Amino acid sequence: MLIAGPSVILYRAGAAHQNAISSAGFEQIEIEFDPAWLGHMALPGAPVSRWLGGPLGAESRTLAQVSSHETVEGRLLAHVQRFLERAYRESQSTMPNWLATITRRLREDTTLSVSDLAREVGRHASWLGTAYRRAVGEGLLDTAARYRVERAACLLRETDLPSARVAAEAGFCDQSHMSRTFRRILGRLPSGVREDRQGFRQDSGVSGGPHRTHGASSSREQATSGRETARRAAAAP
Repeated sequence: MLIAGPSVILYRAGAAHQNAISSAGFEQIEIEFDPAWLGHMALPGAPVSRWLGGPLGAESRTLAQVSSHETVEGRLLAHVQRFLERAYRESQSTMPNWLATITRRLREDTTLSVSDLAREVGRHASWLGTAYRRAVGEGLLDTAARYRVERAACLLRETDLPSARVAAEAGFCDQSHMSRTFRRILGRLPSGVREDRQGFRQDSGVSGGPHRTHGASSSREQATSGRETARRAAAAP
């Protein structure tokens, strides 16, 4: 299953899984916790639960920000509980057929207007803007900006190109525009992403409560044991 936008995945304790990462990579926030941490809250029986895009995808951004900056465990717990309670009440949505065309065309050209994209799928521009946000959890312009950040992040991590050149290659107006967009979408600066070249992620064990990691993930088989993993995966960043 392709994940290409703001989403949440919950892995039950001990659930083996394998993630195939596309060339664009992805950015994620991980919250790993002992099931008892949630108290008496019921968890789904399936090994893997997914909430892709839509209102819950949009809400996953808030959860990611909270898990990155919240230092009080009780408040983090409350946010996780509220998210999961809402997630289990809502059915997992099916992506509309036209979405694949919009995604492909935006990846090919992030400068396309809403009107251009609407013509691609034979819809009115105002309808497409609303329907896209409802399906994906972000607006078309937000997705276009995210795709530019994805391209720039790959170049920063995998090449020695100067930042000004990276900005141009990724479709930003200039280096300052790239920095503002990185801060808005990732909460990080391009300089911080470039430092990821030293090691895409660092893990440290924490017993009992939540264990949070932030970074890019490599493609490899992963298994969790004794912990639930709530993974917010946004397709590259």
